[in-house]
Amino acid sequence: MTAGETRRGEEGRQRGLGRGLSALIGEDAPAATPTESGTRPQRTLPVGWLKPNPFQPRKTFPAEELQDLANSIRQKGVLQPILVRPHGAESFEIVAGERRWRAAQLAKLHDVPVVVRELTDGETLELAIVENVQRADLNAIEEAAAYQELIDRFQYTQEKLAQEVGKSRSHIANTVRLLKLPPSVQGFVRDGKLTAGHARTLIGDPDPEARAREIIRRSLNVREAERRSKKKKPAAISNQAASNADVKALEKSLSDMLGLKVEIVHKGAAGGELRIGYKTLEQLDDVIHRLSTGR
Repeated sequence: MTAGETRRGEEGRQRGLGRGLSALIGEDAPAATPTESGTRPQRTLPVGWLKPNPFQPRKTFPAEELQDLANSIRQKGVLQPILVRPHGAESFEIVAGERRWRAAQLAKLHDVPVVVRELTDGETLELAIVENVQRADLNAIEEAAAYQELIDRFQYTQEKLAQEVGKSRSHIANTVRLLKLPPSVQGFVRDGKLTAGHARTLIGDPDPEARAREIIRRSLNVREAERRSKKKKPAAISNQAASNADVKALEKSLSDMLGLKVEIVHKGAAGGELRIGYKTLEQLDDVIHRLSTGR
């Protein structure tokens, strides 16, 4: 391969990441040729030869959406080929297009159109994430996890990520922040019970799950959720600060009494823990003696 071909291949890959599969499989251009970035011409393969992508960022495939797509495929076929990569004899791994593959099975198709491309694990993950995000196929939590995966595994900056997926940097930052919420609240977003806007009002709240349930129960819109958040947060922060000061004072009092480091871990209504640190067995014996004799 010449230097010019190598450069064109790299440029093609960058355009592919930036524009999605349209640049790779000819959504708005002629079908790929074998010399374009390792892509082979479009062909058909048995549905049984394809298997899901372990790097697929999309975790949920609503049954109703799949059935609607399957009905369309029965009428018109699979209009856009599935991007795959070789994975052994008579085996191909789906890079993008798993929803079409699932729907094709529901439609009882024996073969589906594909474009085969030689890709590394890293390239597969990048393309799968970018393609799903550009198509808005991901819920907010899946989108956040996908962004974080690119940041962690491929050292993407938020600026670079914003350019790749065509979003603003603030959108990337705000979306990734959703991963700070507890799993239960993330589950509400995945299930469509909370929007990303609702979820953002819960970040930093002392009890985000309780507030999330309140939002769902009362069917609050995002503006109402924001108003309630602003009303509650100052008091919660003030109470928490006062509580922390009281705990520190009590820790110091106990430490002075025992001559050992004392830590109080308060967990609210769930109770808490009292931790006494020691360095020698003699110190431990002394603590045990005090506890058993009350002196």
